[in-house]
Amino acid sequence: MNKGLMEWLKTNPADIICLQETKAHKDNVDHRQFTNLGFRDYWFSAQKKGYSGVAVFTKITPDHVEYGTGHQVSDDEGRVIQLDFGPLRLINAYFPSGSSGEERQAFKYHWLEEFFLYLEKLKQEHPRLILCGDYNIAHREIDIHDPKGNKNSSGFLPPERAWMDRLLAAGWIDAFRQFHPEPHRYSWWSQRFPTVRQQNKGWRIDYINVTDTLQKNLTGADIYPDVKQSDHCPVYLELNLP
Repeated sequence: MNKGLMEWLKTNPADIICLQETKAHKDNVDHRQFTNLGFRDYWFSAQKKGYSGVAVFTKITPDHVEYGTGHQVSDDEGRVIQLDFGPLRLINAYFPSGSSGEERQAFKYHWLEEFFLYLEKLKQEHPRLILCGDYNIAHREIDIHDPKGNKNSSGFLPPERAWMDRLLAAGWIDAFRQFHPEPHRYSWWSQRFPTVRQQNKGWRIDYINVTDTLQKNLTGADIYPDVKQSDHCPVYLELNLP
């Protein structure tokens, strides 16, 4: 918010904004600023202060808000919030990172399996699903600037990439790739190396997936690397819903 977020929101970039890794509780910020711009704001924060968390700012009032998935460790870390808009369910998720060591990588694999099964069950009740967030996974070689150099890096490991294959095989669509088959389109750049964003040495680890029931409603998708309030940049989806 001190790096131009409010100014960007004033440009009306989308009806619904999903944030991951908020690291804050609602009362930690002046959330009235979002209200003043016409957004309703919904937060699901980690029990641990300054850690994880997701939030949604929406100009469309949801019919229902679901906090978490019922999986305790994931919910304690504030990783998933869900909002219903008519027949649509929007899932905003912050996938775990495994980069801090083997223990968290093992947790990431457990979380991925648990979440996949949850999505499969949810799809029976809500066939029109939108899943967006920081997946902490670069799916294919086209989604990472140095696939060979990162073949052993968390976020590009074979089991993680296979999870993405499994997701798409289960009837999910990578909305961005429906419109943009070209390479060198990334959504995250490491802050450990100050020049990598300038050089576009990034990873595409932020996604918006939809169930195939919504494929006919897709009208556009993009990535906005020039929006620089974070080490991630926004990814965008436009749906036409009659």
